[in-house]
Amino acid sequence: MSINVFLDDYRTCPPDHTLVETIAECFTLLSTEKIGHLSLDHDLVSKTQNGFVLVQLMVEHQLFAERITIHSANAGRGKAMYLYLKSAQAEFKMPQSIKVTLRPLPLH
Repeated sequence: MSINVFLDDYRTCPPDHTLVETIAECFTLLSTEKIGHLSLDHDLVSKTQNGFVLVQLMVEHQLFAERITIHSANAGRGKAMYLYLKSAQAEFKMPQSIKVTLRPLPLH
């Protein structure tokens, strides 16, 4: 059975997701659990440990969810996360079967 994970340190977590507030917490779950849906923010309290760093680690360590949504309201960095994952798929560094979407959520 898989879990759904929501990486964000500001927004309210959807009821059917597990909230993580740091990329370290998220990376641990990616390493130890089967994840059905992974929803990612870019801007976190730590400016150096952000969503883009996480997607780089995911590709480097081959740790993925069945479905990944980039929900960051930071248009430029959210798009960079999305394009990084799509590029990894195009370069066969990430399974083509994983659905990656860019769906920014409002902050309020």
